[in-house]
Amino acid sequence: MQTNNFTYSFESTKSPETIFALLLDPKKWWVGFHEETIIGDSQKPNDVFSFKAGGGMHYTVQKLVEVIPNEKIVWLVTESNLSFLKETDEWDGTKIRFDLAPNGNKTKVTFTHDGFVPTFECYGACSSAWTDYMHQLKNTLR
Repeated sequence: MQTNNFTYSFESTKSPETIFALLLDPKKWWVGFHEETIIGDSQKPNDVFSFKAGGGMHYTVQKLVEVIPNEKIVWLVTESNLSFLKETDEWDGTKIRFDLAPNGNKTKVTFTHDGFVPTFECYGACSSAWTDYMHQLKNTLR
């Protein structure tokens, strides 16, 4: 089944365990471009953290809703205020997800923003930002 959700995949020579530990802490990968501030935790189901970037122009709250150690991490966006958009809560109800899968002597990392589709006003700018974060993550995990 093909979807229009934003997806980015790459392979790493790091183990699923190493990658999972890094991804579980957004402060280690969702930073470095837009004066990001992350407050809260993301270690166990129901943990909540907020993400603020661009001087507060982008604000979201994420709840960790699914964790399969070394395989999958899913956060539900429970609140969003993207003040540069007409529909500021466009991300509400979307899910930010990482899937990890062994692939020979490498690990395939797949990032998906479920429900974040090309019809969203933010798709152009936000998918570009996601791509920047994923390129940075890929370089970190070389």
